[in-house]
Amino acid sequence: MNHHVVIIGAGYAGLPAAKRLARRVRPDEVVVTLVSAFSDFIERPRLHQLAVGQHIEPMPLSRYLHGSGVRLIAASVIGIDLDRREVRTIDERGRRSAVPYDTLVYALGSNIDVTSVPGVAEHCVTLIGPSAAGELHDRLKSLAAGATVTVCGGGLTGIEIAGEIATAFPTVHMQLVSASTPGGWLSGKGRRYLGDTLAELGVEVIDGARVGHVEPGCLVLADGRRLAFGLCVWAGGFTVPTLARKAGLAVNQADRALVDATFRSVTHPDVYVIGDAAAIGGAWGQQLAMGCRTGGFTGPKVADIIAARLTGRDPQPFAYRYIHECISLGRRHGLVQFLNRDETPKEQILTGRKAIMYKNATLNGAKLLFRHSGPMLARRRHLNPIESAVPCGRG
Repeated sequence: MNHHVVIIGAGYAGLPAAKRLARRVRPDEVVVTLVSAFSDFIERPRLHQLAVGQHIEPMPLSRYLHGSGVRLIAASVIGIDLDRREVRTIDERGRRSAVPYDTLVYALGSNIDVTSVPGVAEHCVTLIGPSAAGELHDRLKSLAAGATVTVCGGGLTGIEIAGEIATAFPTVHMQLVSASTPGGWLSGKGRRYLGDTLAELGVEVIDGARVGHVEPGCLVLADGRRLAFGLCVWAGGFTVPTLARKAGLAVNQADRALVDATFRSVTHPDVYVIGDAAAIGGAWGQQLAMGCRTGGFTGPKVADIIAARLTGRDPQPFAYRYIHECISLGRRHGLVQFLNRDETPKEQILTGRKAIMYKNATLNGAKLLFRHSGPMLARRRHLNPIESAVPCGRG
């Protein structure tokens, strides 16, 4: 009997996990299935470029998976039955299915939080995918000169959206509203460069401003101030799907699944959770910051862990090191902040077009990883009879 590994989510975590695992096991013994609601890979760090009309080449999942042996199911996940070990799906035609698994990898990621602040979902736009980016572009083109475009959120997403719009639509009045100082985590050099560049682009930064709720055409701040806008783009933090909690996995207060050092659910060891959906603890704290980098590190690693367990070997625990933060501010300005081992910022930065080139090389390197997820030589071991007879991790 084959051992079925089902991976749900085909982003920066799920896609490399599927491809790498398929190269670590024998296809006549292990079936690897990838479930995705989208036919293309969503390159989230470039959505702000799509939003201003730049062409980003689509990346069909079928192209990445060609010849890998990974089975692709195009459907949305609507539920998980942990007792029956089934993933419930629905496709674009409304057809429902149950996909059985022996080992499940949960990689559904995160998205912009539009529920914590009243009025956001009704009166703001968000970059949650290519279609949303297209909608934002259409609305930007329809604005009159002098209209106010407000971006809420001083993290990487908000900063990059503000810089891109200010560059592509210089006739609008660009505001960046944030509860904290945008880029406050950067080094002194990094903060100065960011502040000078936003000022050069004409971005008005309003920090120390916490949004209480949103009304049509107006932000109402917690201190009572009102900020009018013609268009509001919300980038105020991320949240994860509630699917893990509803299924019965142990989660923290943010609904991120509680896992051990090898990404196994602490309550259901036949389920692995990776990327933003997991609360992965370590020297860095109780969980990693959300972002594509979290998926990029945990996806290939979970493939090695599962392959080791299925073939009767002890997996190596997860180790993590990040060396940089890449920020684009339009197509002419960029900032790369290099980091110490503990992820505090070094007084070492790269700026301008060189930083843009560096970030593009980083993103293109990720796509190369998806095509060649390793290992370079596919060493496919036979299943261990004990491990393959039970859900992975329970033997």
